[in-house]
Amino acid sequence: MKTTIIVDKKNDKKNTKDESKSNSKTNKKTVLKDKKNTEKKFVADIASLLENTPKWYTDTVLKTELCDYGPVKGTMVIRPYGFALWENIRNSLDKILKSRDYQNSYFPMLIPSSFIEKEKEHVAGFAPELATVTHVGTEPLAEKLYVRPTSETIIGNMIAKWLQSYKELPMKLNQWCNVIRWEKTTRPFLRTSEFLWHEGHAVFPDSKSAKKNALDDLYMYEKFFREYLAIPVIIGQKSEKEKFAGAEITYGVEAMMKDGKSLQLGTSHYLGQKFSKAFEIKFQDDKKTARYAYTTSVGTSTRMIAAIVMTHGDDRGLVLPPRVAPIQVIIVPVAQHKPGVLNTANNIKRTLLNLHYRVDIDESENMPGWKFNQWEMKGVPVRIEVGPRDIENNECQVFRRDLLTKETVKLNQIEQYVTNLLEKIQLTMLRKATEVRDQRTEEVKTFTELCKSVNAGNFVLAPWCNCTACEEAIKNETNGVSTRVAPFEAKVVKGDVCVKCGKPAKVKTIFAKAY
Repeated sequence: MKTTIIVDKKNDKKNTKDESKSNSKTNKKTVLKDKKNTEKKFVADIASLLENTPKWYTDTVLKTELCDYGPVKGTMVIRPYGFALWENIRNSLDKILKSRDYQNSYFPMLIPSSFIEKEKEHVAGFAPELATVTHVGTEPLAEKLYVRPTSETIIGNMIAKWLQSYKELPMKLNQWCNVIRWEKTTRPFLRTSEFLWHEGHAVFPDSKSAKKNALDDLYMYEKFFREYLAIPVIIGQKSEKEKFAGAEITYGVEAMMKDGKSLQLGTSHYLGQKFSKAFEIKFQDDKKTARYAYTTSVGTSTRMIAAIVMTHGDDRGLVLPPRVAPIQVIIVPVAQHKPGVLNTANNIKRTLLNLHYRVDIDESENMPGWKFNQWEMKGVPVRIEVGPRDIENNECQVFRRDLLTKETVKLNQIEQYVTNLLEKIQLTMLRKATEVRDQRTEEVKTFTELCKSVNAGNFVLAPWCNCTACEEAIKNETNGVSTRVAPFEAKVVKGDVCVKCGKPAKVKTIFAKAY
């Protein structure tokens, strides 16, 4: 059993010595056990996740170079490493959206104020967050413009212009863009005044087709978050109070973070005919009769990056799912100045690149131990170490970030080994996150039990009368506990009463503190 000692640069010779000793051991699984004092050195710049989750989160996203603060309060700059993560998420989801017949397009970010104001619930919901353009230079505009908070209005306006016949339906449009919602309290990726997202908008000839699409989009999200981000989510219907401004029905996707708080990862909305009537979205049916269409919208954002950080991260930093990680495999040469080391590292890289994995070599002048720590902090799923002794034995050391374990692998087996390992890591991360969520989801019957369970960091499933008054009372009396979603599979039974007022329950709902 080897102990890898994590040290800083001035003590890194000890690390190199330990590594060279370990290279003579083959086919033995090694679990990293860091001494307490060296662990403290490693996490000195990252707060403890459990002791101070907010600071841990901020430290992690900044020090791993996912992002930085923008010059305008509430904004962020997404750095190359963070944007590569976003691109992998975006590209994967984009393929799925296209398989559902969404077509990419782009609409202006400046929206006439008269558009927003056409749908009364919509304007009321977004008014506090609207950024407004009133002048060009010193000249006032004839009509003030809003910077896009969402695009139902401007897309509705254009669809009304284009749509003629039922033969053109369904019409499904998607755009990848930025939006502005002027938030008072911000945190990178979680809630910023400007963020990136996709928004899908679809038009149907009847309510049944539209409602089905809204649900299909919701299930699409559930599968995507599970299979690509390794995040298990709970889906269901949002309450009347929590639904999207202008929707008839809003469905939500909720994920549990490591501190027990909920993070809404996406929403799907059945808009009915509200926007159709506001913008005259009509079509001629097969009998040449003009009819109002039915619409839906769906969206998720760079908040997905926050979810990855807080679902999988630890005191060392990021733990990234292989399917979206910017770098899936990092190769670290040990004693790279010696003959054959860099050549072997590059051979491994070429082998893995041929399999279309995202691979890089750290050829920097930093000592190996420093490199190990750096790439662990950045969450790279697999690290391959190769040095002179490894080359003599025709082997390398393979470290997996999720379990912090290391194995010795023959060089001629690295191709199949890495292929299998990346898939194992993806599935293990999902399994661990699912176990955490399930163990910390509790069903209760009384308000006292609800308070106790939420304060213990749990999701709480409880019967509820579906009344906004009770919903607000619970939030006020629990320091922010809110309804998240009513899961489809959670059914009320005879005798269930509201957790707050005691009246007959209409739904079972997840209650939690949320970001």
